[in-house]
Amino acid sequence: MGMRSIIHHPYSLTHRQNTRLGRPGTLADVPSMNDLVRQHTALSDSDLEWLHLLVSEWQLLSDLSFADLVLWVPTLDGTRYVSVAQMRPNTGPTSYQDDMVGHLVPRGRRPLLDAALDEGRIVREGDPEWREEVPVRVESIPVRREGRVLGVIARNTNLLTVRTPSRLELTYLQSASDLAQMIAAGTFPFPGQQVDMDASPRAGDGLIRLDADGVVQYASPNALSAYHRLGLAADLVGQHLGQITAELAPSRGPVDEALVKLASGYAPRETEVEGNGGVIQLRAIPLKPKGTRIGSLVLLRDVTELRRRERELITKDATIREIHHRVKNNLQTVAALLRLQARRMDSDRGREALNEAVRRVGSIAIVHETLSQNLDERVEFDEIADRVISMVAEISPGKVTCRRNGRFGILDAEVATPLSMVLTEILQNALEHAFAPAEQGTVEVSAVRGDPRARDARLLITVQDDGGGLPEGFDPQRAGNLGLQIVRTLVEGELGGTFDMQPAPERGTRVVLDIPVTPQK
Repeated sequence: MGMRSIIHHPYSLTHRQNTRLGRPGTLADVPSMNDLVRQHTALSDSDLEWLHLLVSEWQLLSDLSFADLVLWVPTLDGTRYVSVAQMRPNTGPTSYQDDMVGHLVPRGRRPLLDAALDEGRIVREGDPEWREEVPVRVESIPVRREGRVLGVIARNTNLLTVRTPSRLELTYLQSASDLAQMIAAGTFPFPGQQVDMDASPRAGDGLIRLDADGVVQYASPNALSAYHRLGLAADLVGQHLGQITAELAPSRGPVDEALVKLASGYAPRETEVEGNGGVIQLRAIPLKPKGTRIGSLVLLRDVTELRRRERELITKDATIREIHHRVKNNLQTVAALLRLQARRMDSDRGREALNEAVRRVGSIAIVHETLSQNLDERVEFDEIADRVISMVAEISPGKVTCRRNGRFGILDAEVATPLSMVLTEILQNALEHAFAPAEQGTVEVSAVRGDPRARDARLLITVQDDGGGLPEGFDPQRAGNLGLQIVRTLVEGELGGTFDMQPAPERGTRVVLDIPVTPQK
């Protein structure tokens, strides 16, 4: 039997030694950091915010350290630690195959945690632990805020693939050591500098190490390639990064001075630099392991292609909006011509038919006008419904009141356009046929939408009037009225829904539409 298979560090974490939050014998859902901190610790909300800020930044520490990070916080009674967050490195193998969030460990079982918490210092003493045939170096970093130690980060490095480090790896490790000292001193993360982990550059995207004067000590191959994209012909090492960056950027004047300071790493800032057809994203992190700035880390990423695609999308969006705007203008022109033709008609039936056509064209124009103001092919249909109601209500001004209840919500353009026509036809039919001349009445449009995230989400629309009701023997599925034919065709053919027309419970007519809608993300 080999040495690895028989040696087990007395303080290593095993399932027998730890308690995972949840019911015994079951797989518990991973609880959130908020839940764990509020349930098991005495930390205040401001302390919790500090931990959130730390967790938003610590992917960088994990990648620079080639190590897993687990954040342990002492419990309310001080007898145990609870793990509230975990991070695995993108730059090396993990030390934990299992999720550690939610585990509880008694004080005394992990002396490195105790020492870091009690003494407020980084603790590296002790031999490597063995976990499933893998040697792991364990270190403890106290997390300090305003002079108090809130918890401890356990940094666990998988030593199975340890070899002679390269210059890049040495720079990573030195930078990680500086950040760890800043965490222990309470000077990192930077207050008020919340980082978007998805958008901000990472260590693997490109890294530059500066000295206290802003001169490049080391630049990773990715970082050098990014600056070559900006037009740099020489090496970066030995150059003042702020000055060389300002020279490569096309702007001049006060912007240059701000860019020089930012790229020199004097303050924690992010910016983008564009030049020579390339765009790079920069993030400066001052390094102050002992309170005095000894240099800076600059993380950068080449975002040239990303910005090019974004500009193409912006251009495409602008083109689509312009198309909708022109379609709306053309439809309004058609409506105006039809209205002009209606005024010249001698036949009342012909005039009314043209006026109906004007309203149909107008309902489509309303949708295109709304689409011309949006960045995507989705519209807030409540606004469209209100405008359609107002437009159709002009048939009988002052006699019949039209109103809307409920919300249609956001709909795709391919649903909004036919639905606006359907709503126009149903309202037009109600106002023309439900009430006797000069009769007062009400038409109410109601919308009820199911769970907008469900796959089978549906929109139930009811249009109800208090007029004279349906004629005896009326069959809405067979009626030859042009408006009802349009409604049936659009609802069943275009929208994939159902249409029904029935007497209202007390008086009048009720039209019910049941339409499937695309789930909202």
